[in-house]
Amino acid sequence: MRRLSSFTALLAGLGLFLAPLPTADAFGPTSNVVQRTAESRLLAEFARFATLTDGTVGIAVRDLHSGQSIGINNDTLFPMASTYKVAVAGKIFALADAGALSLDERLPRLGTPLSVTTLLELMLTRSDNEATDVLVARAGGPQAVNSWLQSIGIRGQRVDSNTAQLLARAKVVAANGGDEAAMEAALSARQRDARDLPNLAFAADPRDTSTPRAMNDLLSAIHHGRALKASSSAALIAIMARCKTGKARLAGMLPPGTMIAHKTGTLNGLGNDTGIISLPDGRIFAISVFVMKDRRGHVLRDRIMAEVARAAYDYFLFAPESRTA
Repeated sequence: MRRLSSFTALLAGLGLFLAPLPTADAFGPTSNVVQRTAESRLLAEFARFATLTDGTVGIAVRDLHSGQSIGINNDTLFPMASTYKVAVAGKIFALADAGALSLDERLPRLGTPLSVTTLLELMLTRSDNEATDVLVARAGGPQAVNSWLQSIGIRGQRVDSNTAQLLARAKVVAANGGDEAAMEAALSARQRDARDLPNLAFAADPRDTSTPRAMNDLLSAIHHGRALKASSSAALIAIMARCKTGKARLAGMLPPGTMIAHKTGTLNGLGNDTGIISLPDGRIFAISVFVMKDRRGHVLRDRIMAEVARAAYDYFLFAPESRTA
C-alpha cells in the first residue's frame, strides 16, 4: 500500500511537471513599466487641467487602432449640447444607406428648400440649429435617433429632444438663427461670459446626455464601419473635418496642419468638443472632452479642451506602443 501511494504521488508530480505552462494571458496583460508610467503622467496632466475650472471635466481618449482608452470621469453623464448632432447625422446617413432617404432630397429650412447634404453641412460645420431640427424631424424624431444609437450598441448616450426643446429646457435663447458659428463671431468675450452661468438643474437632468466614453464609442463605431456603410462613414467624417466652430478647443494647441474632424457643443456654463485626430504617421485617436457647471467662462473651458488634446496627441505620438484592448 505504501509503495502504491508513493508511485501515485510520483505520477502526480510528473503530471504537474510535464503539463504545459499557462500562457502570459492567464496571468493578465504583460506588465510594461514604461507604458504604465506614460499613462500615469497623462492622467496626472488630465487631472491638472481639470482643476482649472470650478466645474466638472470629463475626458476620454482612445487609440482607434489598439483600442487603448484613457480618461477621467469618462463614465459620468454630461449634457451633450450640440455634440448630439453627430448622432443625428449618423441616423440620417443610416437612412440613406437603407435607401429610405436621398441625400439630394430637399427639405425646408426657414422656408428655403435645401438638400439633405447642405443641411448636414450646416448642422455639423456651423452647428446650425434650424438645419438640425429639420434633419431630426426627417430622421423620425429624437426617439428614432436614440433607437439607432441603441441598435449599434451605444450605451451611455441618449437623445430625447430636438434642439429647440433642448434649449427651452436649458433656458437658452438662440441667437442668429441658432447658428453657433455666427453667435461666436457676433458676441464679445465679455458679452458671452455675462450670459454664461451654469444651469445646475439642467446639468443634472439625464435627458440628452452622454458619457465621454459613449461619445468615443460612437466615433469608433463610425470610423470602423460598424454603424454605417464605408462611404457614409467617410462622408460624415469629412464634413466634421470642415467644422468652423471651436477653433480654440481641441484644435487650439495642435501642431499646424493636424487633421481633426470634430463637433462642438456650447451652453451656459458648458463646453464640449468631440472628434478624431490624426497623427503624422497616419494613426488616429478619438477624443471627447466635456466641461459642465463651470462659472469661469468659455475662454477657460476652451483652454482645458486644447490642453487635453495636445497632451493626448503627444502621448500617442511618443509613448511606447499601447496594449491592444
